[in-house]
Amino acid sequence: MWELTIADLDDLTLGATLLGTGGGGDPYIARLMARQAIEDFGPVRVVTPSELPRDARVLTVAVIGAPTVIIEKVPSGTEFVAAVRALARHLGDEPAAIQPIEVGGMNTLVPIAVAAELGVPVVDADGMRRAFPQIEMTVFTLGGIPAAPMSVADEKGNLVVFEATNNLLAERLARSTVITLGLANAISCYPLTAGQVLEHGISGSMTYCVQLGARLAAVRRGEPGAYQEFLRFAQAREFFSGKIVDIDRHTTDGFARGTVTVEHFADPDRTMRIEIQNELLLAFEGDRPVITAPDLICMLDHEDASPITTETLAYGQRVDVIGMPCAPEWHRDGMLELVGPRAFGYDIDYVPLGGVAR
Repeated sequence: MWELTIADLDDLTLGATLLGTGGGGDPYIARLMARQAIEDFGPVRVVTPSELPRDARVLTVAVIGAPTVIIEKVPSGTEFVAAVRALARHLGDEPAAIQPIEVGGMNTLVPIAVAAELGVPVVDADGMRRAFPQIEMTVFTLGGIPAAPMSVADEKGNLVVFEATNNLLAERLARSTVITLGLANAISCYPLTAGQVLEHGISGSMTYCVQLGARLAAVRRGEPGAYQEFLRFAQAREFFSGKIVDIDRHTTDGFARGTVTVEHFADPDRTMRIEIQNELLLAFEGDRPVITAPDLICMLDHEDASPITTETLAYGQRVDVIGMPCAPEWHRDGMLELVGPRAFGYDIDYVPLGGVAR
């Protein structure tokens, strides 16, 4: 167990923004929520799944919607606790701990605020160790864990609790609900036990996020050798550096979708095209795919190494594109069907970083 304090929030937020792969919502507002909750209720305990009884109830909480909407429709904060309490009432079982469903973007920090208010710990684990746009895209789905029952709440007091026969249908039901409620809502899904988290989740993801953020912070401070240490720790490599010369972005079907094109600094004939569905999903140099989901595409500001989210992409930005491998827990049967390129409608093969398409 370790104690998360206000002093940890900067590194956690920076790491979460990077792991959001451009999506997951800008963590700035969620950082303010977490800071206020810690000031009001005290530091939050972060526990490993093994530190809880195996049958202890673990509930998740997250923002669901489109990042382009979230920057304009700021959460009130009450909807997140409301979603957790609604699901707990439905289950007839109070949570022993709160867990992020994804350590990436603002959904890394919202659970901290909720855990502080409820007086329970946060579990040092998640279901992605990055952000993905759809509810079913978790390692829990690969482990056969249902996403439902789940609850969705908005800032006006509207609440929906529903069951679903499979996780893809749970995504469709939730997406339809949030389109009705304004595309920036709270969700609590994947009611788990600590034993299920231990067996099927990605353990240590909160700790990893803080450590990753600390290394990126050192890069931003200009410390000697910090960039190489950051790449080493993240097992990442820089694929492209250039200027954004075109961006097409729109919100449809409950997602922020689009394409961004980057022109190489040294060779204007070289371009990288990146496809977006909330997150940066696929990167092509010319017509050749070079980074594909579930591996991470992260875009950094070329001047100060700050991670860039998809809703803030703009013409003329100077950027570095890096690729990071997905968490090893993803590499099991069913990964490509669930989160590979074809799961997003692209008829291309998965290309492991530095590897061969498969």
